[in-house]
Amino acid sequence: MEISGNLIKLESQPDEIVQYFAKLGGEKVLLNELIGKTVSLKYLHEINCIACGAKTKSSFFQGYCFPCFSTLPETDTCIMQPETCRAHEGISRDMSWSESHCLTSHIVYLALTSTTKIGVTRESQIPTRWIDQGAWKAIKLARTPNRHTAGLIEVALKPYFTDKTSWQKMLKDIRAQDIDLVDEKDKAWELLPEELEAYCIDEDEIREINYPVDQYPEKVKSLSFDKTDIVEGKLSGIRGQYLIFENMHVFNIRRHNGYKIKLKF
Repeated sequence: MEISGNLIKLESQPDEIVQYFAKLGGEKVLLNELIGKTVSLKYLHEINCIACGAKTKSSFFQGYCFPCFSTLPETDTCIMQPETCRAHEGISRDMSWSESHCLTSHIVYLALTSTTKIGVTRESQIPTRWIDQGAWKAIKLARTPNRHTAGLIEVALKPYFTDKTSWQKMLKDIRAQDIDLVDEKDKAWELLPEELEAYCIDEDEIREINYPVDQYPEKVKSLSFDKTDIVEGKLSGIRGQYLIFENMHVFNIRRHNGYKIKLKF
């Protein structure tokens, strides 16, 4: 079967094993059913902005043309640095957007990939955010009424917990088995400034996430359409936003948002 269209980040549905869907050219494909089969992605040498659809020579911020990157609220600085959000002060590129994305309940969390990572997301994005990062365990630390306050908590804890995911270790399934997330949460709570402690929550439920992977590679080689026109091989799994192939190649779907491709399977 062949379908063509512009790539967009994989849709995921939590289950005993995460269910992944690719939306392409008006079609929706359950990728879990393709594991163990040969899959080909051919770049058609066209990139379209995922916001306005315009053709663009380069993709900015995972899928936007430069004008959209420069003006849209979803590409503003606070997306990567929540503490810089000023929507609570009435300052935003688009206040109507910020009301539903910034001035709403946010969760500060601790997640495990290879080590403990601290992160921030809208409460409505749990567990999708954890799945997108390839975390295999996660716990909620704090709940805040807006993005800015969640960012302040994250900044306060960055000296003690990383805010980055080691994608290479994640794709090799290297896990720190001796880390207790409840203990890590207690540690984080003690490290917070007193004025931020009020946002901590007592929920100690640990969410475990299982991914559809038959075999993890011992080494990983990331492929990009900036260097090759075809990514092809037997699909051995999916984790985060990565396709994992049997030949140790991996392909980051979200990195190629807006790229027009032909998918063959």
